[in-house]
Amino acid sequence: MGRVMRWQAAAMLATVAMIGFAQAVEIKYPLRPVRMLVSYPPGGPSDLTARLAAPHLSEALGQQFIIDNRGGAGGTLAVGLLTQAAPDGYTLLMSAGGEIVIAPNLRLKLPYDPTKDIIPISRVGSSQLVLVVHPSVPAKSVKELVAMAKAKPGSINFASAGAGSTAHLAGEQFKYLAGIDIVHVPYKGAGPALTDVIAGQVQMLISAYSSAFPHIKAGKLRALGVTGTKRIVSAPDFPTIAETVPGYEVLSWYGLHAPKGTPPTIINRLHREMAAMTRKPEMAERLTVLGIEPEGNSPQEFLAQIRVEIAGWGKVINAAKIPKE
Repeated sequence: MGRVMRWQAAAMLATVAMIGFAQAVEIKYPLRPVRMLVSYPPGGPSDLTARLAAPHLSEALGQQFIIDNRGGAGGTLAVGLLTQAAPDGYTLLMSAGGEIVIAPNLRLKLPYDPTKDIIPISRVGSSQLVLVVHPSVPAKSVKELVAMAKAKPGSINFASAGAGSTAHLAGEQFKYLAGIDIVHVPYKGAGPALTDVIAGQVQMLISAYSSAFPHIKAGKLRALGVTGTKRIVSAPDFPTIAETVPGYEVLSWYGLHAPKGTPPTIINRLHREMAAMTRKPEMAERLTVLGIEPEGNSPQEFLAQIRVEIAGWGKVINAAKIPKE
């Protein structure tokens, strides 16, 4: 065998070895526990979604996926931590949407670009929100609540998971389209906001359906309307807000992300498992009970949705004349 042929043979063997190594890396990930950041404190819908996803991924991939709740700054604190993490697949984020598509339109010094600094893996699902009030509030419908707010401007406070969160913008859009003056009270997460509305410290909240429904059922909260264009199948008695306030629509979503630079093999592996999770009948049923419509879309589809929603929320924020911070 000549020198050239020996060199070609060696090159072919090296290529085969590299392919085999790449495949081995994909098969062996993860080799240690994985941290899953959650943008808000325990009790909120992103936390509940993460606590469904983590056991599934742990079982499917053979390593623990550990929930790390890092609420604060309207969910942007956790995204910042994600962008600072090593891009090796061992730090992920379960977001609640607002910190990805709303925050870029509200924060002048956001420490990340959601379309460049993080990689979307899969959108787990989307859900409607529900407008709830403390039982002490006299209003029994959206129409009565709007009438109350118009009669006494500034007398109704609404809680949110933080400035720039989906709940905040949902309240601002309601305020703008209904032509009323209600006062925003930001919290460090959906859980604390819900707790204070149940306690009567704040009168109103536009909450994730999954978080609010048990308290509605227990009589601790009164539901006045849902934020989609159609009534929720599991709660057909709840009217849509749009039936009273034309044009109103807000959907929330929950998705898994990784830092920029994470290897495609890891992104694809995680996406396959998340998509498989949403296709499992028992998991789809659990998500549906929480008011979440399972999705499991691809990283490319997820990124396209993020870009569209950033532009859409920008229009809402400008129309409502919400100042940037």
